[in-house]
Amino acid sequence: MDSITQAALGASLAGAVAGKTLGRSALLIGAALGTLPDLDVVIDYGTAVANFTQHRGFSHSLFILFPLSFFIAYALHRWRPVLGYKRWFAVTALILLTHPLLDAFTTYGTQLFWPFGPPVAIHSIFIIDPLYTLPLLAGILAFLFRVPSTRAVMAGLVLSSLYLGWSVTAQQLISDRVEPALAQEGLENAPRMVQPMPFNTVLWRVTVMGENRRVEIVTGFLDGEGPVILENFPRDPGLARAAASLEEGRRLEWFTDGFLHYDQANGKLTATDIRLGIPGAHPFTFILASDNGKGITPEPSSRLERPAVAGELLGVLWSRMTGSAEVLCLASLTVPPPGEGCT
Repeated sequence: MDSITQAALGASLAGAVAGKTLGRSALLIGAALGTLPDLDVVIDYGTAVANFTQHRGFSHSLFILFPLSFFIAYALHRWRPVLGYKRWFAVTALILLTHPLLDAFTTYGTQLFWPFGPPVAIHSIFIIDPLYTLPLLAGILAFLFRVPSTRAVMAGLVLSSLYLGWSVTAQQLISDRVEPALAQEGLENAPRMVQPMPFNTVLWRVTVMGENRRVEIVTGFLDGEGPVILENFPRDPGLARAAASLEEGRRLEWFTDGFLHYDQANGKLTATDIRLGIPGAHPFTFILASDNGKGITPEPSSRLERPAVAGELLGVLWSRMTGSAEVLCLASLTVPPPGEGCT
């Protein structure tokens, strides 16, 4: 999740466990601890793919954060012995461990069990979702004005947790909704990713990886009784095989679980993480190799500039989310005229 949300979660947990003893300072300590795992972004691993796939790595591993909690709690206890060591450990462990667990519900991928196993990505909540964050912030504000209002921060934690649970339920409902349409296309067993569109859990995006095509579906809970609309995007298996011959290509496949789009233009082989953002506005595209016409030559990966997002996109998303627009064409990020589909 975003930094504000993680800080708010950490502050809320610290306020609930230690607010009566530490007062407002509990919120500051909790916010700092809630931000700590994300400081790995300052590390340069040498290439763009390495930086991308190492983020949320060791600093988000339960095998690292749990033992680290003992040492941080000891230091905090020495600094503020007014709170017993066991309470300091409870505060520290809760905040450090819930940070990566919450991140695992997003799409980016969180290496909870680093250095063992692949990243965990549940895909049920967008990286920024106000309905998750606002209850936490409301509880923190109540605590600040009525110290120590631990009931307020507890209420915020309960509401945000219930919303997170709803996101998983909603994800399953959407998956069930698109199942018949995918079965008609022979894609019922193809790799599938179901995730919310930005900032909500009402409108959802379903991505399905076929052999020679990728299918995208946008559907939501405020849709009418109309059919599920499928958009097809071509895939080039040859480019995927070429990328698989590269070390950084294999690293990206592992990290994204294969949800990549490959392209070859201007003598460069590129890979785009299609999980993040939406078509036309995917933020992570990497150059993996050069092609001189006689075969590809690996090169240290670099990242292409993030595409600009049109200002009217939020309005388009809002109209589709509320059901006022029946179709959103991802290829063009436009709403077609009523009664028309995507070309």
